[in-house]
Amino acid sequence: MILTVTPNPSLDRTYEVPSLDRGEVVRATGERMDPGGKGVNVSRAVAAAGRRTVAVLPLGGAPGALVADLLDAQGIEVAPVPVAGATRSNIALAESDGVLTKINAPGPELSREEQELLLETVRAQSRDADWIACCGSLPRGLAPSWYAEVVARAHAGGARIALDTSGRALLEALRERPDVVKPNAEELAEAVGRPWRPWATR
Repeated sequence: MILTVTPNPSLDRTYEVPSLDRGEVVRATGERMDPGGKGVNVSRAVAAAGRRTVAVLPLGGAPGALVADLLDAQGIEVAPVPVAGATRSNIALAESDGVLTKINAPGPELSREEQELLLETVRAQSRDADWIACCGSLPRGLAPSWYAEVVARAHAGGARIALDTSGRALLEALRERPDVVKPNAEELAEAVGRPWRPWATR
């Protein structure tokens, strides 16, 4: 089983528009809603491949309930962590020429109790996990060291862990030596403190 941890999931709303004109009324020609977040996307891919996956998600409000319903409809097990704040709703505007404009909301701020419940849920669900995939940005309230603590606990429990994040959260977690990391070029450059040039030689 592959356990995914998405600390800041989202309800992604995509509107199809002929063109985006600032200051004007724009009428959408189509719309859809999807459960969002990097870890959620991993679970969706794992489920599509016919493997079992469980998604740990802090969920709150009507958007959080809808995220859970959408994942359930796709056959994905959800281990929800109830939070007081509403799960963020992100907006994407897809123009007919292929240009995509995204607006990502910050998401709720997790209380100390909610943070502990999230860690405890990860611990409980990781018992049967072959891999734990921790993905995405951290919501407000979680310290940059939060992923590092998850990595340390996962290794102590004998699980392997894959990490996909950026900034201080990535730097803190690297000290605990996750089994796999997936930075893009910009995130890697930030981690090493200099531009990353794969063609450069010493």
